[in-house]
Amino acid sequence: MNPSASPLDPLPEILQSLRSACPTLWAGRGAGARAGGAVSAAQVQQAVQRFERFAPLLQQLFPELEASRGRIESELLPVPHMQQALGLPEAMGSLLLKADHALPVAGSIKARGGVHEVLEYAERIAQLHGLLNAGDYAQLASDEARAVFARHQVAVGSTGNLGLSIGVMASALGFQAVVHMSADAKEWKKQRLRARGVQVVEHAGDYAQAVAAGRALAQQDTHCHFVDDEKSLSLLLGYAAAVPRLVVQLAEQRRVVDAEHPLFVYIPCGVGGAPGGVALGLQQAFGPHVHCFFAEPVQSPCFMVEMLAGAGSLPGLGEHPSVYELGLNNRTEADGLAVPRASELAADVVRGFLGGVFTVADETLFRHLCLLHDSEGLDIEPSAAAGFGGPRALLETAAGQDYLQRQNLLPHMAGATHIVWTTGGLFVPPEEYARFLERGRSLARGG
Repeated sequence: MNPSASPLDPLPEILQSLRSACPTLWAGRGAGARAGGAVSAAQVQQAVQRFERFAPLLQQLFPELEASRGRIESELLPVPHMQQALGLPEAMGSLLLKADHALPVAGSIKARGGVHEVLEYAERIAQLHGLLNAGDYAQLASDEARAVFARHQVAVGSTGNLGLSIGVMASALGFQAVVHMSADAKEWKKQRLRARGVQVVEHAGDYAQAVAAGRALAQQDTHCHFVDDEKSLSLLLGYAAAVPRLVVQLAEQRRVVDAEHPLFVYIPCGVGGAPGGVALGLQQAFGPHVHCFFAEPVQSPCFMVEMLAGAGSLPGLGEHPSVYELGLNNRTEADGLAVPRASELAADVVRGFLGGVFTVADETLFRHLCLLHDSEGLDIEPSAAAGFGGPRALLETAAGQDYLQRQNLLPHMAGATHIVWTTGGLFVPPEEYARFLERGRSLARGG
């Protein structure tokens, strides 16, 4: 990770590493670390409360939420066998997994942000039509409410998981649901959406082109709400709403988070909305004692590029560059992370406190996916495995060691908690997952 650049090469070493598609760690969080811009804890709490108001309706619409009384939640799991399989010593602390790969309804972390934005839009429409005068949100499943929602369209551009989240939720409420999908979206995700009555519009280009096409069409229809992954505060707040429950889960497991017990969280990153929202909520909950790192494919490091551009470390490139400008191809098996340009909103929110960003080769994703299956019996999709490279990047690279020293963390690593946030995988077809496993095992054999 982070190969040395020639002294004669004018490009910064990290830029050389990125251009070469080598696994790289960029560590941030300088002395002026600050809170997440203009997004307040009160706004996050409003999102939490919205989920609570809609819980009775969600329980009615989705039988799988009956046990949780309409709450979309995931477990926080110790994974000691995975820690051992990764070769991570006990001296670095304990490894846990936040199992958003098993979130009900949409089967990924997008069930948080995507569902939240659809609910917020539905709430606004319902209030305009007097459907909530009695304060009973369960009545939004009525024929009257569905007839109102049917006059409106909810659209989104996606590589897969966000589209599943938006499409499933919007369709369940009775909205016309349209998902604009990029060429790298998995066929099984398209089929799952169509089975739910969602219109899938396929585009030959990448994620950014699918979003642009969807946005342009939505602007022509006053009854269409476009969920803009690059710019949506509602999505970001929906992701941040996961943190209050995580705080409770940590307390239930008697895991302290303070100066002597730091918390490290590793989150897969595409455009940045989901990890940005989670990081915001964590920063509001734990302040300087939490250290968030985003994980990206080596060919799609859009968030790292955005952070470097903001720090003035990318000479010759614009203020908001894409990975294509570095000569990268934005191709990866981690379809949800195949994004050429980061969300400026998410970047602005986390810039002042983000611990860093690291990149992972596709081969590593499949190895870690296989390790997790064999060690803990947990099944995830490749993009969800991105975070498992984080602890080693911190412990074994010069940039990681420098970060730990700058933050005065080295004396406290034995008491640290490391959480890898797994973001998708519940609905992967068995035959598709079998191919994932075979690829991981083939790579382990040197194939």
